[in-house]
Amino acid sequence: MKRHAPAAARNSGPIADVLAQELPESGTVLEIASGSGEHALFFAERFPGLAWQPSDPDPDALASIAAWRDEQGPANLRPPLPLDARKPDAWPVTRADALLCINMVHISEWEATVGLFRGCAKFLAEQAPVILYGPYLEADVETAPSNLAFDRSLKDRNPAWGLRKVADVDSVAAEFDYERANRYEMPANNLTLVYRRNSANGL
Repeated sequence: MKRHAPAAARNSGPIADVLAQELPESGTVLEIASGSGEHALFFAERFPGLAWQPSDPDPDALASIAAWRDEQGPANLRPPLPLDARKPDAWPVTRADALLCINMVHISEWEATVGLFRGCAKFLAEQAPVILYGPYLEADVETAPSNLAFDRSLKDRNPAWGLRKVADVDSVAAEFDYERANRYEMPANNLTLVYRRNSANGL
């Protein structure tokens, strides 16, 4: 008897709506920091025309992803890869047509975000979108009290963690010739940020 996908995946509908606008019709999506694999399962089912490549640096997460895939994963959900965003020179990939990263940027050292864009510049196709989801800080937008409390709790756990400024993410993206192409407001005071290479935007 199959397990029902947990709430983390069942609540992914709004993200899927954004992905439907931003992802290519075919190709490979590299998901960074896939965690338990619930999102990967949901999105692979939602986008059968795309090969979905989950990854994570944590062995327990990789085992969880593999378990979901073995139990009820569709044919386009690939086996998970051990991948550390901080070390793009060691990414076990050769090419991807899109990159998705959910809830990693604020729960990792800044080095992981820099490594993510460095890896994108190295492995992503020219037209490939880089899609980041999570809570962020914006200069001209009042931060929700819940996000401020979350930021404090993250820094209590690890001083190197915490909500990042969108402007800082834009800046590191620009270092690798990426430009923010879209910003979507999401439920629970989250954002989806989409980056594409400057040349893909005709710049």
